Amino acid sequence: MLDANLKGQLKAYMANITQPIELVASLDDGAKSHELGELLNEIAELSDKVSVTTGSDKRKPSFMIRRTGTDIGVTFAGIPMGHEFTSLVLALLQVGGHPSKAAQDLISQVKNIDGDFAFETYFSLSCQNCPDVVQALNLMSVLNPRISHVAIDGGLFKDEVEARKIMAVPTVFLNGEPFGQGRMELEQIVAKIDSGAEARAAEKIKAQDPFEVLVIGGGPAGAAAAIYSARKGIRTGVAAERFGGQVLDTMDIENFISVSRTEGPKLASALEAHVKDYDVEIMNLQEAAKLVTARQEGGYHEVMLENGASLKGRTIILSTGARWRQMGVPGEDEYRNKGVAYCPHCDGPLFKGKRVAVIGGGNSGVEAAIDLAGIVAHVTLIEYDSQLRADAVLQRKLASLPNVKIITSALTTKVDGNGERVTGLSYKDRNHGTEHDVELEGIFVQIGLVPNTEWLKDAIALSPRGEIEIDARGETSQPGIFAAGDCTTVPYKQIVIAMGAGSTAALSAFDYLIRLPESEETAQAA
Repeated sequence: MLDANLKGQLKAYMANITQPIELVASLDDGAKSHELGELLNEIAELSDKVSVTTGSDKRKPSFMIRRTGTDIGVTFAGIPMGHEFTSLVLALLQVGGHPSKAAQDLISQVKNIDGDFAFETYFSLSCQNCPDVVQALNLMSVLNPRISHVAIDGGLFKDEVEARKIMAVPTVFLNGEPFGQGRMELEQIVAKIDSGAEARAAEKIKAQDPFEVLVIGGGPAGAAAAIYSARKGIRTGVAAERFGGQVLDTMDIENFISVSRTEGPKLASALEAHVKDYDVEIMNLQEAAKLVTARQEGGYHEVMLENGASLKGRTIILSTGARWRQMGVPGEDEYRNKGVAYCPHCDGPLFKGKRVAVIGGGNSGVEAAIDLAGIVAHVTLIEYDSQLRADAVLQRKLASLPNVKIITSALTTKVDGNGERVTGLSYKDRNHGTEHDVELEGIFVQIGLVPNTEWLKDAIALSPRGEIEIDARGETSQPGIFAAGDCTTVPYKQIVIAMGAGSTAALSAFDYLIRLPESEETAQAA
């Protein structure tokens, strides 16, 4: 199962295990059980603190990592390789007594949660969003004896996936009831089950002094802006709905200059670590609700948050990014995560052997169709324009695939379903005006981005598409307010461009500050 290089790396990690652990294996005579048994024995051979024993879990193949002589442990139903191999390594270390790198106040919060919580997470090995959820819940089960967690490979336990009508991963159940879908970080999960968390976070934010530079958004643009501002020695804060932004939902990144290839979550983690190298106040899981501009130039701008708190800054850098654009047709919202999906890497394996559609003929849509064609029975790609807009190399690859049909000049008009899941879609031929129906089980929407700027309406100038209008310096229509990244009128939405734009906005904000006479409002606040 493990090659020599991987064994060497794993052995080095396992040297950090301080307390003996047992790998309690529940196996049958199947091939996958044989694979899992082989993997567990290889792991046990790498440390004298690890042993393998036999269990009787109803799910086979599965195994529990248990601290010997205790009830502390986590369970994997399946073989956690692929993206989940890191989850396996962390579980071995944490159950084995190695401390987590999570913030101490968050660890204390988990330990003090009152109640009994049995979590189950369904994942796929190709899902880049799943490990964060699995790792967060595993850590919670290690820290708090009243919390348990089972991570389940949906590809191996298809009967459960069908019975529970799971059509997107990660999907989390709590005490047998649906809890959440999609990427969730430890802070988000804790906030959902700790009823007082939001109020405490709001009180903490209310106590913050005004910032010289306040960055709203924690994606590549926001991270770059925070770093460049902090390096100038001025008080800098970042408020983000989720640090990392849409990068967290990106699979392969192969055009970030000087890095041949990386993955979105890995890059997002590096961004956050880099920001934390500086004296920056990071306020995660904070959603902006309203911008109140300063009464006079040089005064403080105020950002109202959804939790009732607010933050002030002499300058503001808006880097709120964008989100996947929806089709806006009947049935789309009703069947979201019931066949309508937006991440082919995450959810594609759940449609193995089925018929799906991809909406959109740009690079994202064609790449999605190519990836899905290797998993599903058939892909129908639907493009509104008269021709595909993807790069020529991608179009040639797509055209070579035997199980792909391309339909152009088509307007999707409706998502069809049976009340529980998608059964098809309808589209209109834009050339002839005729209506057509396509029978299928899944629809992957890849039609571009929408800027996260609704909360800025009437506060600053926005383009007809809702993008923040900026000049070459990142300045907006309001003095002291700057913007960067995918939420702006910059024409190309790319990570490397967003980082440059964030740096530009920060330098412009600093230049603005050093030329600004102290206002009466600022003097009083100081």
